[in-house]
Formats: sequence, C-alpha cells, structure tokens
Amino acid sequence: MKIYRHIDEFHVENPILTIGSFDGVHLGHLKIINRLKEIANEKKGESVIFTFYPHPRLVLFPEEGNLRLLTTLHEKIRLFERAGIDHLIIYPFSREFSQLTYEDFVKTILVDSLKIKTLVVGYDHKFGKNREGSFSMLQDLSDQFNFQLEKLDVLLIDDINISSTKIRNSLQDGNVKRANKYLGYSYTLHGTVIEGQQLGRRIQFPTANVQASDPTKLIPGHGVYAVFVNIEDGRYQGMLNIGTRPTVNQNADNRSIEVHILGFDGNLYGKELELEFVEKIRDEQKFASIEDLRAQLEMDKQTVVDRLDNQ
Repeated sequence: MKIYRHIDEFHVENPILTIGSFDGVHLGHLKIINRLKEIANEKKGESVIFTFYPHPRLVLFPEEGNLRLLTTLHEKIRLFERAGIDHLIIYPFSREFSQLTYEDFVKTILVDSLKIKTLVVGYDHKFGKNREGSFSMLQDLSDQFNFQLEKLDVLLIDDINISSTKIRNSLQDGNVKRANKYLGYSYTLHGTVIEGQQLGRRIQFPTANVQASDPTKLIPGHGVYAVFVNIEDGRYQGMLNIGTRPTVNQNADNRSIEVHILGFDGNLYGKELELEFVEKIRDEQKFASIEDLRAQLEMDKQTVVDRLDNQ
C-alpha cells in the first residue's frame, strides 16, 4: 500500500476511490472497502482511500476536548494495509479546508487533482462545508464531471447498523465483546509502561502501569478485563484493571490502567506494549480488606485464563 500526504504526489491512471474518516475501520467500513476492491478489479483500476488527519472535530471544535477515537493514525494505516488497499491518501484537515464547498471539493480535489473514475460512498455520506454534500448532490456532480458513482447500503449485524458511534458506546459501557463483534477484530490500546506505586507487588500481583500513547484514544469503561498483552516478540495473557483502585487508593481522582501479565517476569519500565481487549469479567469494586482483594484477584486470574485459553 502506497501512502500519500500530499495529493500532488498522487499519479494513478484509473483510481477507484472512497472518502471518509474510517474511525475503527470496522465491518461496516470493510463492506465499502471490499466493494471498492471488487470494482477496481473489474475495471482494471486501483483502490484508493481518501481520509483526513487530524480528525475534523479536533480542528473545528478543539474546545470540546472530549473526542475519543477507536483508532490512532498508525492503527488505521495498519488496518488499511490488512484490508488490501492499493493507495491511501492522508489529507491534512484544516479550518481553511473545512470552508471549501462540496462542489469545489469534488471538482478541485477529486476530479482535477486525483482524476477519479469511480467513487464509492456509504449510505450516510455527507461531506463539505456544513456537511452539505448529500448523495443526491453527488449524483448531479458525477454527471457533470463524468465519473461513476456507487452507494452502498448499511451493514446490519443482529438487525443493528454498524457505526463507529455504536462501537464507542459499547466500549464506554465495558461491552468489549459487542464492540469486537462490530469491529471484526479485538480492540487494542497501545501505551508505555510508567512507574507506579508498586502496590500490586506487595500482594503478589505486580502490575504494569500503562500510559496510553495517544490522548485521543478511547479507553474502555472502568472494570476488570481479560486481555492479551503484546510485548516486543512475546504475547501473554493479562488481567487488566481500568479505574481508580478504590480498595488501596482512597483519594484517587484519576483513572489508572494496570495490567498483571501472566507468566512474565521482567522490567518493563519505559517499554511499549499493546493490549488486546477480549472480555470484561467484572466491575471495579471496593473490598473491605487487602486480603479480600487478593482473594478476588486469584479468582479473577482463573477467570481470565479460562476466557483466554478458548481464544
């Protein structure tokens, strides 16, 4: 897959293109991507995804500060590569660009610069200034500028249309299994191991304290999770806690991310790791004593092993 950060570098004779933020690159997105590849094969063209960076909301509404994304740019690129896309255009999103009318966007960028032959869009396609670019407008523009247009229907799973918003809500509720079903893969979180208070080590459950690599990355809701932990060349089972550790930290205001890695013994400070979320096993809770907490952690460990051994 070739990656372009400037459209003047793009020179493809028969580009078959789709546009979008593609946060999560979930099963609904894959429906569009697979059709894009089919058309490219039929027309002897090449598949092209046109996406934006930073995410438009980060540019247009920075004061909100609450946008949380399913995928970092690095993760998104990796998922596009896995999907078998030929070309990826990462267009720099700016306030100036956001003022471009949809008609100007289609004419100056898609037609004049990229010279598209076919455009594939999802059922909810809306782009351009004030999201004015509806499908009916796009049909008129395809006739005017002589490119073919195809619109795909929504993908339904369990009679529910798949969307990035629904996946975000599932993760925030701790429903990782549902989120993974909609994504088509295990949700991941990348981070760096930082020094903690070493409270886990005192109760025979040492943990790695993880600081997320990207502040805009969505972190699932509070609770205890069964995860896989990828460290350099190794893959381990892990018991992850997201929350405030109420039993041992009475004054905690901030969320922590701590993982007990089964079968690992070594120094991880400063190292990067990847967490693959499989299932939430229980809510975070406060225990009457450290002994009660340790007993629960022993039960959690067995639950995690049972869940992950079946993966």
